[in-house]
Amino acid sequence: MKRVSLNPDLELSRIVYGMWRIGDDTDTSPSHVQAKIEACLAQGITTMDQADIYGGYTAEAILGAAFQASPGLRDKVELVTKCDIVAPMGRYQSARVKHYNTSRTHILASVEHSLQDMKTDRIDLLLIHRPDPFMDHHETGKALDELVASGKVRAVGVSNFKLNDWTLLQSAMSTKLCTNQVELSVLNHAPFIEGEVQWMQERGIHPMAWSPLGGGGLFGTGGEAVRSVLKRMASDQGVDVAAVAVAWLLAHPAKILPVMGTNTLDRIQTFDQATGVKMDRQDWFEILTAAQGHEVP
Repeated sequence: MKRVSLNPDLELSRIVYGMWRIGDDTDTSPSHVQAKIEACLAQGITTMDQADIYGGYTAEAILGAAFQASPGLRDKVELVTKCDIVAPMGRYQSARVKHYNTSRTHILASVEHSLQDMKTDRIDLLLIHRPDPFMDHHETGKALDELVASGKVRAVGVSNFKLNDWTLLQSAMSTKLCTNQVELSVLNHAPFIEGEVQWMQERGIHPMAWSPLGGGGLFGTGGEAVRSVLKRMASDQGVDVAAVAVAWLLAHPAKILPVMGTNTLDRIQTFDQATGVKMDRQDWFEILTAAQGHEVP
């Protein structure tokens, strides 16, 4: 498994295991969670993606129980987590309305919760989960700088940010934001067309792609044209459709990191199929053409 350097001090595996659904499994025991992580490690996938809100603020603790039960496992992985979404559930049951909170007090408290729940002394990459229209960028930037300086967080980035959100926050920070985790897939290809990917590529920023299979949309109704192309390519190379869809992202020169949210152990064991898929420029554009429903101009 290839690795990508987000900054001089942090490398992530090219494919990331997204743990947003880990609490939905009928078996959330430490041993079963460990089996999923070990299945990733066997493929060279070392990066685990979390968020405080996942599982109604329970997913981080599920992961932490596995780390506690298996000493040494934590040191084999890089931990990504996110903060700033406050929903009226779990520890925020008293919230009157779902909102975003990028205040220093909230960010620092959220990091402490994450460290405690995941049974670790550090977060490798902390992301601001959603852009906050009420953000005081000076306060937020200072809080992120403070966390990096403390050693509790190794690197910081954002998720779902538009370019103006990114530049506003970065303007108030000494630490460099190192990634933006955005929705990106064959079915949600707009960031390739509208400039988001190009903006990051120009700056050497490697995007993380959440929902790289279109939230399962590739396997439901609709999208028949692109699914037909993916099926043919998958059949030609002896892999499944998901592998080709992920390979489409991996092939891009921006060095995108797909975050795979599949929850079942048998699917996790096939993540690395995508790294063996051969895809040339015309293959890439054939998929884009099918996804757009028309040829490029």
